Formats: sequence, structure tokens, C-alpha cells
Amino acid sequence: MSSNNNRFSTPERYWDDASEGDVCLSPTYEVTEARINAYAELTGDFTPVHVDEEYAKTTPFGTRVAHGLLGLSIADGLKTQSEYRFVPGMSLGWTWDFVLPIKIGDVLRVRFSVTGMRASNSRPGWGIVILPSELINQHDEVVHRGEHRLMVPRRPGAF
Repeated sequence: MSSNNNRFSTPERYWDDASEGDVCLSPTYEVTEARINAYAELTGDFTPVHVDEEYAKTTPFGTRVAHGLLGLSIADGLKTQSEYRFVPGMSLGWTWDFVLPIKIGDVLRVRFSVTGMRASNSRPGWGIVILPSELINQHDEVVHRGEHRLMVPRRPGAF
């Protein structure tokens, strides 16, 4: 298992540090055959369009494609590697659409923004942010898009 050697120049943000309209573009991630195969091993999803090139050639995609949920996982991971990241909180859920296939060799990045914020009604000291996100390939095509709802700690003493 490899370790993450990211060095961030910005601190993690509390809910109070975010503003509606903030936008971030993540670092990149290359989709490789090995990564698709590792995801298949991890999840047990060996659907042939993901793991068998000869089979995949007979599909409308014409080649192997990444699992849709791998794309969502990549998007979430890229957010955590971005300079705009939050103090660890709780995911409240995702809505997510698979727009285009992700292929071996694609280089992906995620663009996300803050479009909604409110203090939590059920957990004092926490706030909720809405983060619309687009997973974009090397051709600037949106391959996946959706929204993440995230509960984030408020800055101590700020509420």
C-alpha cells in the first residue's frame, strides 16, 4: 500500500471558513488497467466490460471502461487531495450521474464548488455544505457529475 505524500499549502477548512461560490480544481489521476483491475478485485465486480478487452470490443464502448462507482471513488479521493479541503466530517450522501465512459488512459480531475451552506439543526457545532462536482477527463469533457452533501465541524468558539 502506498502512502500519500501530499504537502498542502493551505490548512483544512472548518465550515465557517467556506463561502458560497468557492471553486476548486483538483490534482489529476490517471486511470490505468491495473487500477481498474484492483477495483474489480476489491469489490468483486468482474463484469466483462471492465476486465475483458475482447469482450469489451463487442460492446458499444469498443474498449474496456472503468466501473461507474470507481469514477465516483476517484472524484471523492481527488477532492481530499485538493488544496480546498475540510476538517474531517461526515458524508450525508451523494447524487451522481455517469455521463460518459471512463477509459484506460484517461486523466481525470474534479472541479467542485460550494453552492449551499447552513448550520446543522441536529448537531450543534456542525454545518452542512453542498458541493456540486464534475469529474473531467483530459479533453475537458465531463464524464461524471453530481453533488456531495457534507457535514463539517464549525470552528471552535464560532457559534
